[in-house]
Amino acid sequence: MEQSSSAGPVQIVSITEDHKFVLDEKNLKAILYHKRAQGKKISLVSIAGDFRKGKSFMLDFFLRYLRAKNHKDWIGKDYEPLKGFDWRGGAARHTTGMIMWSEPFLMSLPNGEEIAVLLMDTQGTFDSNSTVFENAFIFALTLLVSSVTVYNIMHNLQEDNLQHLSFFAEYGVLAIDAYHTSPFQQLTFLVRDWQFEYETPYGFEGGEEILTNRLQIRPNQHRDLELVRSRLHQCFRKVNCFLMPHPGLKVTNRRDFDGRLEDIEKDFKTQLQAFIPELFRLDNTNFVKEVNGEEITSTQLFEYFRTYCAVFASGDLPSPKAMLEATAEANNLAAKAVSKEFYMRAMEQHCGGDRPYIHPNQLDVLHQEVRRQAIEKFRCARKMGGEQMSQNYQQELENEITELYLNYKKHNDSKNVFAFSRTPTTFISSMVLCYLIAGILDVIWLGGINFIFMFAFWVCFVLLFVWLYTKYSGEYAEVGEYIDYFADVIWNNGFQPVYSRCLRSAMRSVLGQAKIE
Repeated sequence: MEQSSSAGPVQIVSITEDHKFVLDEKNLKAILYHKRAQGKKISLVSIAGDFRKGKSFMLDFFLRYLRAKNHKDWIGKDYEPLKGFDWRGGAARHTTGMIMWSEPFLMSLPNGEEIAVLLMDTQGTFDSNSTVFENAFIFALTLLVSSVTVYNIMHNLQEDNLQHLSFFAEYGVLAIDAYHTSPFQQLTFLVRDWQFEYETPYGFEGGEEILTNRLQIRPNQHRDLELVRSRLHQCFRKVNCFLMPHPGLKVTNRRDFDGRLEDIEKDFKTQLQAFIPELFRLDNTNFVKEVNGEEITSTQLFEYFRTYCAVFASGDLPSPKAMLEATAEANNLAAKAVSKEFYMRAMEQHCGGDRPYIHPNQLDVLHQEVRRQAIEKFRCARKMGGEQMSQNYQQELENEITELYLNYKKHNDSKNVFAFSRTPTTFISSMVLCYLIAGILDVIWLGGINFIFMFAFWVCFVLLFVWLYTKYSGEYAEVGEYIDYFADVIWNNGFQPVYSRCLRSAMRSVLGQAKIE
């Protein structure tokens, strides 16, 4: 997949000194509204987990796979440094907030449809600088917006890893009860530095064995532990686990390590080649991002990001019910955004930019039809939150379309050259007509009436002179507007009817000639 040389990691969510999250809408829009992603369904693959556990390092191998022209040889040469998302060894936190790759990758589903694939890196949780709220926010937003979430953990799948999911299990149950669909798609536990390969083999096979064991509900188990386990498979459509070996001491102990494969243990490289292609399998039904059972586009994903960040803006972890309400709101906003985008795209094709001027009546007919289709598109979208919420957002959509139409109308009028020259054209035409009629009357000895037309001639001349003065001097603007109004009256009641009749006669003549031929 060819990408521009300027492609790179971009901060979309940052953290202020007082531990508040700020969504960079400009950066996020630049990615989600990228020309490659516009109008396409999307897949967002993200990675989350504790700090300093190699998330960015792993994500760069995802990046290498997506960049490769031949996925059979995607892993690259032994001497090639690993580039992409910033990473480094050591004990201090490196990634903060949330970072997304600046350009989407295009991949084709088995049915031939092209989708946009996005990669997201997240701040490591549970370091000395992070608050409990920060950790919850990062994990919550990652799960809510991603189609595939890789939960990066070290050494073993333990109880605390499962407990981090308890809030989402509660939210998931509410969503299932309300809308009968799992709110989250794929959760992949990536267990790094697995040490017990002699008991349980690396890869998905060993991971499935560990996952089955950890999620087993046992007699006399605490109610909270039992609930997390019973709800996990309900809330996520797919939960799996992959056991990954240690990459080698050269990776962890050398300051100058730059990701070259020659410095990485063979077992790690072997498992990478098993894990990553499976993660990006296009026949995986969970790969494309869905909300409420409907596959969404990048435009819709932007609305979800914005709404979820607004919910967390208070600095307190919202209740599962509040998250469900936020999802319903974002769902309606996303449907509205898609319908509005449809209206704008259709209108741009006919009257936007440098498109030629079209008659106002034709523009109005076009607007009415595209508006009807846009509203129908909104009504047909699967929405959450009930009929009342849907009606409110439909009304907002209709109001915004009306505002857009007024702007398109002004833009179309600005391309009508005659509209700017109507006043001088009307007065000059009137002067020529009065002069000709006065001449004809003089020839047939009706000079007594002649002065009326000559008087009209000089009135038009004076009005034209005054109009030119107001336009070029900027003074007496109101006088100029009155003259414009007077010219419009002359045009609409004098010249326009004659022009229309002549045009209809000419068209009838042409059509009649065509029938004869």
